[in-house]
Amino acid sequence: MSDLKKGIPLHKQISDWLRDKIETGSLKRNEKLPSESQLSDKFDVSRVTVRRALQTLENEQVIYRCQGLGSFVSDQRSHHPIMEMRDFMEEMAAAGLEGSSEVVSFKQEIPNEKVYQILEQEPGKKLTRLDRVRLANGEPVAFDVTWLPVFYGQLLQDYDLADTTIFKILEEEYDIPVLRGCYRLEAENADKYVAKHLHIPVGQALTLINRISYTVGDKPVYYQKRYYRSDKVTYQVQVSRGNEVQPPSGELPVNEFRPTFNL
Repeated sequence: MSDLKKGIPLHKQISDWLRDKIETGSLKRNEKLPSESQLSDKFDVSRVTVRRALQTLENEQVIYRCQGLGSFVSDQRSHHPIMEMRDFMEEMAAAGLEGSSEVVSFKQEIPNEKVYQILEQEPGKKLTRLDRVRLANGEPVAFDVTWLPVFYGQLLQDYDLADTTIFKILEEEYDIPVLRGCYRLEAENADKYVAKHLHIPVGQALTLINRISYTVGDKPVYYQKRYYRSDKVTYQVQVSRGNEVQPPSGELPVNEFRPTFNL
C-alpha cells in the first residue's frame, strides 16, 4: 500500500520522507538507505520515480551514491576529502615496502550481471578481466580480480602490469584521471583459486575490499575485488573529536584509513 498523498509530486514525497528520516536520526551518517527496489515497493511507484527522488537528495548533498553499492547518508559537516585514494604501489611506498605484481590472467570474458550493473555496461558483451597477485617485498599479500570496460582494458595492453598500476597508466599516459572511489569491506574465506595464488590453505579468512573507481563525469573505470591476507594485512582507522558538535550517534570523523602490514 502506497504512503503517498495526492497533489504532491511523487518523487518529492519520497525525497521528503528520506530527508525526514535523516534529519531525525533514523538514518545516520554514512548509513545505507533502503534500495531502489525497496523504496519502489514501499511507495508503489516506478524505480524511475525513486531515482529522481534520490537524484534530488544527491544534488542537495544530503546523500551520496556508489554505483552497485547503493545510496548512503552524507556527512555534511565536512566539504573536503578526509582520505586519500591510493593505488597498491602507493600504499606499499607509504608503508616503506617494495610493491610488485604477478599477472595471472589478462583477457576478455563474460562477467556476472552485477559487474555489468556496476560498470554500466550492456549485458552479454565481453569485458576485460585482469587477475593479479600483489606482493610486498616479494611476499604475496593480496589477490586482485579487476573488471574493466573493453575501452580501458585495451589501453593497458602494451604495458607491464607487473611493475606499474592502472592508475599510473591511465593518468600519466592517457590523461584519464581517477577522481574517486567507493569501497566496501567484507570478510570472506579463501576459495581454491585465491588460496593457490596467495599460498594459503583453502578456507583461510581474508579481508575482501570491493572497490569501484571513477573518472570524469562519474564514469566507472573499473570494479575490483581485492582479497587481502588477514594474517599479513590489517586496516587502521585514525579518528579525532575535532571542534565540531558531534552527532547524536557519537560517531567520530575519520581522518585516516590505511592498511598496515605484518611482514
